[in-house]
Amino acid sequence: MTAVTSALVFASVAHAQNKEIGEGLYADYCSVCHGDSGKGDGDMANVLTIPSPNLTLLSKANDGVFPMLKVIHIIDGRTGVRAHGGPMPLFGTMFSEQSVAGPDDYGSVLETRGRVLSLALYLESIQQ
Repeated sequence: MTAVTSALVFASVAHAQNKEIGEGLYADYCSVCHGDSGKGDGDMANVLTIPSPNLTLLSKANDGVFPMLKVIHIIDGRTGVRAHGGPMPLFGTMFSEQSVAGPDDYGSVLETRGRVLSLALYLESIQQ
């Protein structure tokens, strides 16, 4: 990878790690189950056999500290979520490093990690 390409990849990845991008990702991939406000009242809530958790109470349930690493592991599939029938997310590998093309595709790995971190930062921002 050339220096210019590396600089562009790292610049775009750094830009991708923010809660505004995470808010868009949440709206596109999470709100259907977890609700627009993150309280577990999405459009699919009435057909789920296991209720979606209220994502605004994650810090409260963790003694006032947002469990960033745990949230990241749930989003990227390292921690299986029973309600999703396996690794999260149910809709594919958008937040999983399984979506990368190969071991040398660092841009894709960094982009995936940027999406996960952006989503986690957004979830941290909606805590009650």
